[in-house]
Amino acid sequence: MKALSMPAKKPLKIGVQMDHISTVNIVGDSTFAICLEAKARGHELYHFTPDRLQLRGGVVSAEIEALDVRDIEGDHFTLGPKTLTDLSTLDVIHLRQDPPFDMSYITNTHLLERLHPKTLVVNNPRSVRNAPEKILVMEYADLMPQTLITRDASAIRKFRAEFGDIIIKPLYGNGGAGVFRVTKEDENLSSILEMFFGINREPVIAQQYLKDVRKGDKRIILVDGEPVGAINRVPPEGDARSNMHVGGVAKHTELTDREREICTRIGPMLKEQGFIFVGIDVIGDYMTEINVTSPTGIREVKKFSGTDIAALIWDAIEKKV
Repeated sequence: MKALSMPAKKPLKIGVQMDHISTVNIVGDSTFAICLEAKARGHELYHFTPDRLQLRGGVVSAEIEALDVRDIEGDHFTLGPKTLTDLSTLDVIHLRQDPPFDMSYITNTHLLERLHPKTLVVNNPRSVRNAPEKILVMEYADLMPQTLITRDASAIRKFRAEFGDIIIKPLYGNGGAGVFRVTKEDENLSSILEMFFGINREPVIAQQYLKDVRKGDKRIILVDGEPVGAINRVPPEGDARSNMHVGGVAKHTELTDREREICTRIGPMLKEQGFIFVGIDVIGDYMTEINVTSPTGIREVKKFSGTDIAALIWDAIEKKV
């Protein structure tokens, strides 16, 4: 898929629901890249944090601020005054705050769903709500490593006994937080489960450990159901996690035939569900997650391959609007 590289027919009013822009690291932030491309195309940008959403009398509104962005570290944004605005007057809203995927996140999808599709929400809030990324992927069990989702500690112990070397991670976590490798001889499994089950009432994920993770955990980005780029994230020495938040190193990569097969299988579903911007994770020959909340990686892809995924995302949005 190639960027159309042409201006929109008319400027669009774009709302970006995100963690406050002052907190982002622009070097690797995908939301910031999307904002830069919107500015380059002449669109009007508006910024608001998810806690500002309001629903009153059937109207979904928020205090939004006009947003200007520039690719300068330490001086990357300017915000205008806050103005309470009916969000249905916007053309597009990007749902880009980071997880956790908790009841606050779910409530926001209910509110934004009242606007979509008259105001195009990217990604479709109903689909985001109904497709937690570590559960959505279970629709493709034959493309995954052996995986168990449960709160039953005895079932997890049996799963470890079967595979010997497993990963335990939170069902609704992100960024590599709370991910544990538990080998057959590890005596900490009970303590890890007690910790998880003491924090909340959610199940956890137990997944067969894949030795290929030492070669990297590949992030593949799809736009409107088509693969457009990838990076390989290699874990640091002594850590089973490859997330860049915890020290993983991004490297150039190309798609393999197996990875193209995976993308071909899931692409039609992503397009049908209104997932315009998606990042999947692949280790070796197996897909481990389908990230639909706030995928990342587009600045790294551009750095290594030159592919401008932000432009491709806007091409897809402008066609739909």
